[in-house]
Amino acid sequence: MNTIKWIVDKNKVKTESYPHVQQAAALLQQDEVVAFPTETVYGLGANALKDSAVAKIFKAKGRPSDNPLIVHISNQQQLINLVDNITPVAKKLTETFWPGPLTIILKKKAGISELLTAGLDTVAIRMPDHEIALALIEESGLPLAAPSANLSGKPSPTLAKHVEEDLNGKIAGIVDGGATGVGLESTVVDCTGDIPVIFRPGGVTKEQLEKVVGRVDVDPALEKEEASLKPKSPGMKYTHYAPVAPLYIVEGSPQYLQHVVDKARKDGKIVGVLSTDEQIDRIKADVVLTVGTRKDLHTIAAHLYEVLRAFNETSVDIIFSESFPQVGVGAAIMNRLQKAAGHKIVKENE
Repeated sequence: MNTIKWIVDKNKVKTESYPHVQQAAALLQQDEVVAFPTETVYGLGANALKDSAVAKIFKAKGRPSDNPLIVHISNQQQLINLVDNITPVAKKLTETFWPGPLTIILKKKAGISELLTAGLDTVAIRMPDHEIALALIEESGLPLAAPSANLSGKPSPTLAKHVEEDLNGKIAGIVDGGATGVGLESTVVDCTGDIPVIFRPGGVTKEQLEKVVGRVDVDPALEKEEASLKPKSPGMKYTHYAPVAPLYIVEGSPQYLQHVVDKARKDGKIVGVLSTDEQIDRIKADVVLTVGTRKDLHTIAAHLYEVLRAFNETSVDIIFSESFPQVGVGAAIMNRLQKAAGHKIVKENE
């Protein structure tokens, strides 16, 4: 398959860049798959109402069929068309955080692809906060199923070149809108009950949610890697985001991290370290890459996947990562790191 690539300036999406959006939308209307930027990561879009279109997403990504997808919309009418009932908690959250990196789960109406929902009676929906994504949805006239635009299990793409590395020749088109912003996927919240439940931490934090709706629970399945677990939302099962070399999270002091690195190098390993601006000059390893500053965890979220992919361009045999506080966006960062590491953690006090 020949993958068409368009460069679209999000600041000119309604003027000079609009013909490219129209061309990409036309492919979506023909039930083809097109990658496009959002404020979180690049998404892999297809008509959410057609099994044949959604099947192409699963095929291109190599994604397990029991892993549901998120539907992206551009207006409230599309939400009404897709769900049975917008619960009071969902109404409050969408009024506050849409458009933005928040996905809500509600009971679905008929007409949505059964492949997309993986047989569940619910559907996950969000309204992205990105000019190109919204213009593409509007122009196509379709709700778009859109998981991250990467091969299943690999780090999610924050640049169009990441999409091209994984999916060139496997999909119809790539809309290159530059770097994404948040860098981590959306927060997924089950809004079917009275108390919202986080199924995946992301760009909207638990603390932000609680300011709007009060109590918010976290699904205990987030900490599990059970093969028998039936995912209730994207990102709840399977190792995700992993670089080629095995990744370990190190919980402890900088001195302990250096001890772990030294031991691995003594064993003959070429060692990479995922570090921060504060530690990069103190850690001695074969490859040390900084992901951002601890003073602002949003910088770490924005660059995490890019750095995980960068290790694939090196010859490292093993990667050790610093750990981060699980508050605010740190909860999402650690969720992605734990998935990437397959929950392999080295602790100083053990």
